[in-house]
Amino acid sequence: MAPYPAVAPEGEQIIGLCASGDLVNAGEAVPFDVTYHGQSCRGFAIRYAGQVHAYLNRCAHVPMEMDYQDNRFFDSSGLYLMCATHGAIYRPQTGECAGGPCRGGLVKIALTEQDGLVHWHTGPHLKPR
Repeated sequence: MAPYPAVAPEGEQIIGLCASGDLVNAGEAVPFDVTYHGQSCRGFAIRYAGQVHAYLNRCAHVPMEMDYQDNRFFDSSGLYLMCATHGAIYRPQTGECAGGPCRGGLVKIALTEQDGLVHWHTGPHLKPR
């Protein structure tokens, strides 16, 4: 799905990301490019317990991308997001550290899901790339 920006009342942009069906519980993530504090980064969206969530693809321990294979973030139990490099694990619904070498939690990116579509929201330090 091609992104299409819209302007929200608060001045943030709402950008189309994917169809709702592209995100399966504890399945593959949908990646997207962002600029965070002026740096080019990747974000990823997942579905967990029926709800969509998105984060920067950056481990809180050492700022490296986390997926162990392209778009794969869930551990073998499907209960946690895991950094493939250092083994830090995070709660998928909040991004909070749940174990391993973490220094805080993941940077959450606001998402909305409506009418079969998922959108991500820009913020003061988060822009489209």
